[in-house]
Amino acid sequence: MKLGGFPLTKTKKKVTVFLLVLLISVILLTNTQTFNFRLHQWYKRVAVFFTRSTFDLTTSVSPLETSTTQSKAELHSCSYKHLSSANMEGRKLLDSITWPETLSLPKPFSLNLTTSASKSMFTIVPQKEGWYMGDKLAVTIQMKDFYGNPKRSGGDFVIAKLQNQQLGAGVVGQVQDHLNGTFTAVFPLLWNGTANVEVMLVHTSESITVLKRLTEEEPDRVFFGSDFKSGSVKHMTTCNVCLDMNKAPLCNYTDLNTGEQWFCYKPQKLSCDTRISHFKLGYSQKTSKDEEALFQKGINLNAPIEAAGSDTIMILPKAGEPNVGSQGPSGYYFNNQWQPLGGPAVRQFNNASVIIACLKGKQLYLFGDSTIRQYYLYITKTLPNLQKFDKHSSPQSGPGLAVDYANDIVVTFRCHGPPLRFAYVPVSQLRYVANELDGVTGGPNTVVVIGVWSHFSTFPIEVYYQRLMTIRKAVLRLLNRAPDTKVIIRSGNMKDLNLYESLTNSDWYSLKLDKLLRAVFKDTGVILLDAWEMGQAHYLPHNLHPQPEIIKQMIDRVLSYTCPEHGK
Repeated sequence: MKLGGFPLTKTKKKVTVFLLVLLISVILLTNTQTFNFRLHQWYKRVAVFFTRSTFDLTTSVSPLETSTTQSKAELHSCSYKHLSSANMEGRKLLDSITWPETLSLPKPFSLNLTTSASKSMFTIVPQKEGWYMGDKLAVTIQMKDFYGNPKRSGGDFVIAKLQNQQLGAGVVGQVQDHLNGTFTAVFPLLWNGTANVEVMLVHTSESITVLKRLTEEEPDRVFFGSDFKSGSVKHMTTCNVCLDMNKAPLCNYTDLNTGEQWFCYKPQKLSCDTRISHFKLGYSQKTSKDEEALFQKGINLNAPIEAAGSDTIMILPKAGEPNVGSQGPSGYYFNNQWQPLGGPAVRQFNNASVIIACLKGKQLYLFGDSTIRQYYLYITKTLPNLQKFDKHSSPQSGPGLAVDYANDIVVTFRCHGPPLRFAYVPVSQLRYVANELDGVTGGPNTVVVIGVWSHFSTFPIEVYYQRLMTIRKAVLRLLNRAPDTKVIIRSGNMKDLNLYESLTNSDWYSLKLDKLLRAVFKDTGVILLDAWEMGQAHYLPHNLHPQPEIIKQMIDRVLSYTCPEHGK
């Protein structure tokens, strides 16, 4: 062997090899330490071995730990095509819903230096003349740590509501973060009588730091699978919005019409067109004990904040309609009935005959997740003459079809396309909402209700944005060809959180999705069903699947849009 023209002895050869290995190691360690791992690098760090009854998770080596010659562009091996930087409108929209910056966790970690609900407090701002219907009530909230020291930064997730359970009344407060450890909640006063203020810490700013980290570093922590089958040969592989293209060949299932992206690792002995199913495969949780301490229910997760003084006021009667303003809530409860502060008045559809009279001669299309499936189940249970034709469909994913021939009523339900955390869906039933909308004729006797949100919580917000935009375009096409079609978009709602739910389906994630949904569909002519406020303002506890009393209010809202009172 020669190096630079000079012959090498055996000893020199050993020294040369050692120096080359040392040089390569230094370069690799330097690149690994200085590389900033962010959401554009979605590497699978989990190998999944599946059996019929169980699956096991084993850690695999990251490409960052094995690659020595890949360029920076090659390292960005995610199969997902991200939102183009040239899409200024999309970037501006995403920037508009950005959460305030949250501080890094203290080092060494101390829970006592983080936000404490029990030490924080709120105060009703006094009003000399008292409170009258139509006035505004202001409440100041001071966040503190476990030592009782005031917080000096913002970013906590705080909600507030005003209620009187005896009157069946409740309204959500508009909460403003002043970014210095204090908040203000403002409520319109909409009924005569007592009103009790409730303030709750949903997430601390420190826990939101953890949630942000998980979205950036582990956006594929909820992962999916598909079965492939040809004859007697069957194989399962991992699927997701983004997979590492360097790990194995991919099957690209990007929808040709909408551009919605989905990928699976190609099975070794089968072709991509032998895919037969979709299912949620598992979840990879990569949090430390310190981080998990930030998600203790009733302490720093969904924890009440007490009043420094009184938490109750008396609202006195006042002539005239209250002026809520454009930035106020969308509605409120009174006598346990939802009262919108805009749009048509809500009628009460308390029995089957009234619902049938409204839906007679109409087609009701329900597209979305399990929170939309609740509407299908409610209606098919309430209307005895609806004959169901979904005996061989999955109770979870559908599709559902129910027909009342005598009254010419058709009700359908279909779940949205992946990502979808359902247990098992045949590939033949995986449909994107936009494609389904393009198959709707529309018209004055057509009502479409769409609810797509919960299954997108762990992914970067741009994945949800792109899904909403494909639906928005399809909605506009539908309204262009059939302007009399009624299209209703259901927002997300708050949930009963624990550690697992927080890391995979946090209300903070849902709030960001909700803000984006409202922005995307603003000024499109669609109707917003504000499930977020309808759930939060109610006296019943939060639940991913709202309880029947709340579902009934939502159905009344849908039917009131479908069949408004004459002259209103």
